Formats: sequence, C-alpha cells, structure tokens
Amino acid sequence: MAFTIIFFIMHLSSNLSKKILAWYDNNKRDLPWRVSKNSKKILYYRLLSEFMLQQTQVKTVLPYFRKFRLIFPTLDSLSKSSEKKVLKMWEGLGYYRRARNLLATSKILTKNYRSQLPNEYKEIIKLPGIGDYTANALQAFIFNKPTLAIDGNVKRVFSRLLNKNENKINFKSLIEINKKNLFRLNRNSDLVEAFMEFGALVCKPKEPDCQNCKLNNICIYFKSKNKFVKTLKVKPETKSYNIFCYINKEKNQIALTKKNNLGFLKNFYLPPMKEVKDGSLLRNWKHHSNFKNLISNKKLDINLYYKYTKKNPMQTEWFSLKNNYEFIPSFTKKIFKEVLKIN
Repeated sequence: MAFTIIFFIMHLSSNLSKKILAWYDNNKRDLPWRVSKNSKKILYYRLLSEFMLQQTQVKTVLPYFRKFRLIFPTLDSLSKSSEKKVLKMWEGLGYYRRARNLLATSKILTKNYRSQLPNEYKEIIKLPGIGDYTANALQAFIFNKPTLAIDGNVKRVFSRLLNKNENKINFKSLIEINKKNLFRLNRNSDLVEAFMEFGALVCKPKEPDCQNCKLNNICIYFKSKNKFVKTLKVKPETKSYNIFCYINKEKNQIALTKKNNLGFLKNFYLPPMKEVKDGSLLRNWKHHSNFKNLISNKKLDINLYYKYTKKNPMQTEWFSLKNNYEFIPSFTKKIFKEVLKIN
C-alpha cells in the first residue's frame, strides 16, 4: 500500500500542483488576510487569522478579524494592549486561550524579533499557541518556504485522491517524498492556500462536488466503486460540573475566583467549580438550576448551587451582578443571569 501511494503521488504531484493552482487562481475567495507577499501587513494579518481560524470557520472569523484590524492596526499596537481588552474583543469567538497566546506571541515578536517572524521552524514553534500546522503555514505564507500545512481540508483532499482513510496515511512522509514535484512551480504560499481552499469549497466533508472537480481525472476515490469509509469522530463526552455561587444578597454581589483546575477555563473569573461523577444533590447548598453549555468543544452539564453569605470566601473576590465587566467571559455572564433569577 505504501509503495502504491508513493508511486501515485510521485507520478502526479507535478500535474496536481498545476491543476489545483489553476483552480485556485480562478476560484479563491477574497479574504482580508490574503494580502500581497510584499505587504508590510502580511505577518500581522497572517498571524491574527491563523490564531482565529484554529478550530473555527472562516465565516465566523471574518467579523472578528475586521474588528481586531480596526482596533489594533499593527502587531505593535496589539502587543501594547491589555489582556482584558483583547479578551473583550475576542468575546464570542470561543477558545479564549488563543487570545492569550496571540497577545503573548505579539509581545515576544515585538520585543525579541523587532516585529518580525523568526526564519527557522524550531524558533517559530516555540511561540505561544503555535504548533506544527501553524508553524508550517506561517513559513509558507511569510517566507514562501516549500512546506505544506496539514489541516483537515488538506488531509481530506489527499485521502480522496488516494481513496485511503486519513488514519492510514503518513502525511508528513507523503509530502516529504514528493516535495520536489509538488513545489517545483515555486508558488509555495499559494499552494498551501490552494489545497485548503479546495478542501473547503470543492472536496467538502459532506457532498463533495466530484462531478465538477478539476482533479476527478486523477482521483481514485472518484473512479473507484469501493470508496473508503471515513472513520467517524468520537463525539465529546458530556461532563458534569457543580458551580458554587456565594452571594452577598445585600450588596448584590457574587464571589469569583481565578483559582481552578479546569485547563479550558484557566485564569478566567468564575464561581468555584468542581467536576462531579454522579448527579446527587449537595447538602448545605440550595440547588437553583441545571443548564447545558459548550466551551472549547467540551460539553458541560451544569448544576448551579448557591448560598448567601457576607464573608468573603477564600481566594475569591466580590463582583457586582449588575456590572457588565469587559474582562469576564460570556460563560460567567450566563451564570450572572441565572443568579439574578433567584428571588
């Protein structure tokens, strides 16, 4: 099987690059981060968009990108912002750790690299929030290096070309073996974009446009009667949490803390929370409500408990329930609304 894959791509990779670049030139979307290779804004726009696009669709990102570009027109201006302001701007986009990592990376680049991106992969991947995919994408976009960023769209295109399940393909080896032919046109940045765009618009997860596909004459999936069956993703398990709301009734305040062991909510102001393994109710606490929530692709089943107190609980701060704090995440604001329903 490995020999078949290697031979297939080695034989077609040059033609594949021509075909997919020709399609891209005629069909690419007009996206605000796709600026000229010589633009002074290319690093900032690409960095900003790559952080925002992690696990988020283009249509969702577009208004946030435009808003950030307006408020923070340069990498330097972003690096000088406060975390509170960045988190407020990010509110609603989810995966808030990306916002913190983006801010941290902007500070490192302005301080240590004169607002430039380091040239070497080993240095880029050290930056907060940047993994293998983003490092490769930035190398291609900024330096036109012959590297292919392997995201879900790219994997899907290759797996259909080969009619092989994604988990049976070593994509890094596949690209490395065929590097010379794939990148022979020296349009490396465009090639990365082309594969991503093709996977998003033509070779879609559901109902791919195979009949009109410009690659169908070299696609084994299209020609085969025995098409591979994609392995279905395991749906995230729902986890149950108890939220403990200490309420100062006289002052209409709630106690919040940043001290929690929840990685996906680390450093956010929240009431004390604890994961529970059973649905039993707690003594000495009043049960107010149950609701579902999705945070960072995690399904949460929330039981909200409360008690009245005037004493400040340990490692917490009092916050007014009626203030619209900029730095408090939307999840906490949802809790505020629930608590305000308590008579």
